Amino acid sequence: MEINGLEKKKTGIENDSDLQFLLQGGELLKVRSASWKKPRYFRLQEDCKTMWQESKKTLKSNQTFSLSDISMVRKGRQSEGLKKYTEEQVESCCFSIVFKDSCKNLDLIASSEGEAKQWVKSLEKIISNINKLNCQQKTEHWIFSCLKKADKNKDNKMNLEEIKDFFRLINIEVDDNHAEMLLKKCDKSKSGYLDGEEIKHFYDLLTYREEISVIYGEYAKSAGFMSPNNLVDFLMNEQREKATLADAHKIIEKYEPDEHAKEKKLLSKDGFLMYLQNPDALILNPDHQEVYQDMSQPLNHYFISSSHNTYLMEDQLKGPSSTEAYIRALLKGSRCVELDCWDGPDNEPVIYHGYTLTSKILFKDTIKAIKEYAFKTSDYPVILSLENHCSIKQQEVMAHHMSSILGSALITSPLGEGMPKHFPSPKELKGRFLVKGKRLNKLEASFASEAAGSDDAEVTEEEESNSENEHKKEVKKKKKKVELAQALSDMVIYCKSVHFQSFEDSRQTHSFYEMASFKEGKAMKLAEESANDFICHNVDKLSRIYPAGSRTNSSNYNPVPLWNAGCQIVALNFQTAGTEMDVNQARFMVNGKSGYILKPAYMRDTATEFDPITLTRGDWLRHKMLHVMIISAQQLPKVNNRKSSILDPLVRVEVYGVPADATEKETNPVENNGFNPAWNENHQFDVYVPDLALVRFVVEDYDSVSENEFVGQYTLPFNSLKMGYRHVPLFSKNGDLLPSAGLFVHIMVLDAE
Repeated sequence: MEINGLEKKKTGIENDSDLQFLLQGGELLKVRSASWKKPRYFRLQEDCKTMWQESKKTLKSNQTFSLSDISMVRKGRQSEGLKKYTEEQVESCCFSIVFKDSCKNLDLIASSEGEAKQWVKSLEKIISNINKLNCQQKTEHWIFSCLKKADKNKDNKMNLEEIKDFFRLINIEVDDNHAEMLLKKCDKSKSGYLDGEEIKHFYDLLTYREEISVIYGEYAKSAGFMSPNNLVDFLMNEQREKATLADAHKIIEKYEPDEHAKEKKLLSKDGFLMYLQNPDALILNPDHQEVYQDMSQPLNHYFISSSHNTYLMEDQLKGPSSTEAYIRALLKGSRCVELDCWDGPDNEPVIYHGYTLTSKILFKDTIKAIKEYAFKTSDYPVILSLENHCSIKQQEVMAHHMSSILGSALITSPLGEGMPKHFPSPKELKGRFLVKGKRLNKLEASFASEAAGSDDAEVTEEEESNSENEHKKEVKKKKKKVELAQALSDMVIYCKSVHFQSFEDSRQTHSFYEMASFKEGKAMKLAEESANDFICHNVDKLSRIYPAGSRTNSSNYNPVPLWNAGCQIVALNFQTAGTEMDVNQARFMVNGKSGYILKPAYMRDTATEFDPITLTRGDWLRHKMLHVMIISAQQLPKVNNRKSSILDPLVRVEVYGVPADATEKETNPVENNGFNPAWNENHQFDVYVPDLALVRFVVEDYDSVSENEFVGQYTLPFNSLKMGYRHVPLFSKNGDLLPSAGLFVHIMVLDAE
């Protein structure tokens, strides 16, 4: 087996014309501004996963980026840069490469429409094929990429020094004696280096997993192989799955790589590992990856994925605003986005963080971006949360843009006949937009025969200090006259913004569609001191929570206590990675990533006595024992990509939920091994309210003298855990999947005695 040339095979499109096009490359015009448009040569490198671009700068002669860092390729002038800096006539020649964790797109212009289409088609095909690689193929691709890097003289051979360098690349520290022992073990020709099949033997030794061999050996009772009956025993005894012989035959047919074994209806150890690594056998229940909950309940009976100050790419004071931020939030599943609207030049409203140095974007461009990307990830309704600071004149422009751009998808009157008594369901609102904002009168008034319309008017209401100026100072509650255009007011149907006085006041004076927004501090206090009242309030109405204005760096608060209090719209800064966003994305990763999660029945009952703080007995109290064995990890990435630094990994298991369930436990660190560390450590957790619990696996690089460094994480709802031996994928700090990395664990959930 040669080191070079394997990459094309592993992408699954060797000898493909699109691959050959990328390998040959071509010249494109790179666009940064109206005056900065320069030709650059782009081509795919031989590893088939790295793009090289020419640079005129001496210090940047080898600029590259990985295909795995690309989020998507967009045809046409869709990016803000191309819209701003190019003319409409080059629309068909333009395309943008959008990166996962960068606020800057790569905006490019090809010499012709045909060439632009070829670039987009070729890039999309190879990225799609790389994403379709199974876990074993990704591992092989990564290991042979590291072998190629270590092969300094490019002779397709590995000497002792190159082997030691290779081990450092894959995150293992080995001493000279061990490296020499491995070389001698694989060097059948006694040449002093590895070549051809010797490299294959070296790879097999490297990727051998003892824990898989032990598990497989316990069930492989048919001449060293697993028969269908053996496989059924494993699935039922270990994985706690209802399995039939027909299921076993399907698994063997799909995952067994050895044709001779497949003909005999047997599963080899390689086939067994391929099955364990397939997406349906991972720790997340595959049934929960589709929409599996009842979507016909009233809208306020769901937790709703929500974004705060959605337009911001970075901090709250001077960072850029961008339509790209809306696109990213919507693609991540957000179903409620915020628009801070202010008067702009030429009678065009703009969006930005008022009284700050954040940049501005046009309201109409934002609505266009929302229209295009709202339903790419989820078909379920999107709430447009308006923070309206515009004059009457520009409010009318806002109403016009929403009406003309969103068309019939915009809800402008209640569904059905007559005045509604409760919210419609997510199912009824599929593909629709709801406006949240102020309204001149109650919705009931529009159904009264004596209701008289007016072009525009004022509403007087008591408002809380806005998040926009909290970073300057707290503004006391005050009576404020709000000028409101009739056309904009009429678009607010199911989400009328009102001020919250008390739960009693809301019960007596507010209709179901009138909702309050709470700053995180006030909401947290209510959730802690009046949890049951808050839950009962949210049975009838919607509540929106937003971060404190003091979070000028766009940090986030913990959303869990607010979900425990039944709050539906718990808005976070989607642009800021961290534990809070990990937990948020975990809450909404199931139910088809619809952005809507049905609240437990006891949080949808007006007579509920559920209190997450006191936990009195009730239907919610279903005490479970969670047993987690952290067995091993595979191909953990280096921290900050430091070549010289080898990981000392540890795993921490965290449980989020009601206060009684919140806890964490961690393994001991394994020294100098990020490639295949093993722990075999058991941990046990009490979980009293499983419906609200989430489980988070965190891998860190242990440091005895300073803070541990984050390596990867995976979080999922407790009720979506699969039992038995399971692989756990890992995500980076920015929420991107780490291609070859993962944990191997054993999970057991039992009723507590």
